[in-house]
Amino acid sequence: MRETFLMDADLRSAGVKDGLVVVVKSSCETCQTVVPVLADLAERSDLTVYTQDNPTFPAIADWVLDDTDLATSWRIDLETVPTLLRVADGAEADRVVGWDRERWEEVAGVDGLGPDLPPFRPG
Repeated sequence: MRETFLMDADLRSAGVKDGLVVVVKSSCETCQTVVPVLADLAERSDLTVYTQDNPTFPAIADWVLDDTDLATSWRIDLETVPTLLRVADGAEADRVVGWDRERWEEVAGVDGLGPDLPPFRPG
């Protein structure tokens, strides 16, 4: 598990809800690759996606939020996209940088993510 400098109240004050959080941007090739995984996770879990550069990417949905000002990305100490976080009780519980099927499944608590995708792609 990765330690972060943020306190519980900081995630809540940044508007980050408990559940799975993914940060992406449309200009990232790996982010483009994981779009089907995002849709799958949105159906199977409580998912929030923050998009850094295009509020219509991956698609307009109630689980996609605009982070083009990078305020949320900054508050969660984000350096690379895509990044998957699991937030519990207002605190970051786990983090995965890039696409790593095994780790995404572990953090999300689901099996069978992205069966047609390569097992790993860096962010």
